[in-house]
Amino acid sequence: MGAGTLLVLLEALGLSLRIAACSLAVALLLGLLVALCRLSPRPWLRLPATAYVEVVRGVPLLVLLFWIYFGVFSEVLSDLGIAIHGFAAAVLAFGICYSAFIGETYRAGIQSVDRGQEEAARALGMTHRQALRWVILPQAVRNVLPALGNEAIALVKDTSLASVIAMPELMHVGRQEAGRTFRTMEVFTAVALLYLATTLVLSRVQKRLERRFGAGTLDSAHRPR
Repeated sequence: MGAGTLLVLLEALGLSLRIAACSLAVALLLGLLVALCRLSPRPWLRLPATAYVEVVRGVPLLVLLFWIYFGVFSEVLSDLGIAIHGFAAAVLAFGICYSAFIGETYRAGIQSVDRGQEEAARALGMTHRQALRWVILPQAVRNVLPALGNEAIALVKDTSLASVIAMPELMHVGRQEAGRTFRTMEVFTAVALLYLATTLVLSRVQKRLERRFGAGTLDSAHRPR
């Protein structure tokens, strides 16, 4: 395998990482909203959030990606004169899928914080919202940091599914290069090593963050596919 092929794969890896970063940002924000709605005493917030989690977790990520890029969502945008780009479709699909799992992770983290923490905050004159923002959520995020790290690593690998909508990310470009050079084993070994190197770096970053913030032990073992 030549240096040119390796350079092309590295460029494709950059796109994979951009998809993963944007998707993770969407999932973290949407997941937090889902978790807070799930914990709300108001049924009009809790029930739709529960339905959202159950539906999204029950639909394979690949199907969700097809549905957004080729299905009803795409047709609605087309009727409005808006063409959805592959990058936006991938980010939206991955973000929605992972938000359901991250939302449940957040919810477990919030529930793991002792109720006395909020009572103490309220005794100091804080409102429920202030106690949640300044007391509960910082501890919850620290508790679920290992799980969030695992989600980020899984998301990087799942960006390979974007190849089915012809996004020029690492897997798609790897297939093209394998077909062009007829060095299938060499190219896909390089692809595997690039994914492995990326996940190892992310694992090191995760461990550093856990040590720095004294992260808890809540973990996740799901696989969105």
